[in-house]
Amino acid sequence: MKTLPSLLLLSLCGLGLAASAQTPEVPPPAASAVASGEAVDLGKTVPTAEAIAEGLFPDDKCKELEANGFKCMGFKPAIRYSLPATSFKVGSAELPPLLKRQLDVFADVLKTKKNTDRQVRVIGHADASGTPQANQVLSVKRAESVRNYLVAKGTDPALIVIEGVGSKDLKNPAKPTADENRRVEIGRK
Repeated sequence: MKTLPSLLLLSLCGLGLAASAQTPEVPPPAASAVASGEAVDLGKTVPTAEAIAEGLFPDDKCKELEANGFKCMGFKPAIRYSLPATSFKVGSAELPPLLKRQLDVFADVLKTKKNTDRQVRVIGHADASGTPQANQVLSVKRAESVRNYLVAKGTDPALIVIEGVGSKDLKNPAKPTADENRRVEIGRK
């Protein structure tokens, strides 16, 4: 196998250089968030398809290198994204316009992943303003709304697994009814 200089190889596999393929629209995810497994909050930014593809499927870069005869020394872990911090109204699973624009980018990436054994998990969250039972149902409905939107945009339904966690995993536990607790997260299963 051919080998590349270490810095280029690390950059191509996404292991760290500041000059790696980050886009101006989306700030690089905080290294501490990615390393700890926390979700990276997209806030009100609309990411590029390249950033989402590299975040959800970092192992594809290694496969690409190996297909071209190079040796890949590893890759960064997949990123879990929080979409957006204030996306849902209280008690609603309706997708607001900003969330739809963000999901359009995810759909562009996911519809290229046909016939794959890899799955993407969509996790719905609720704030603590309702009963635990109502929040559980609502969080599942939010995940279903996202899945249905992605499928309508061409994503293979078998690629998406949904889950609702109610208000058990608050992003802001100090303020249980805060907007940022109403969200969906998308990441690799």
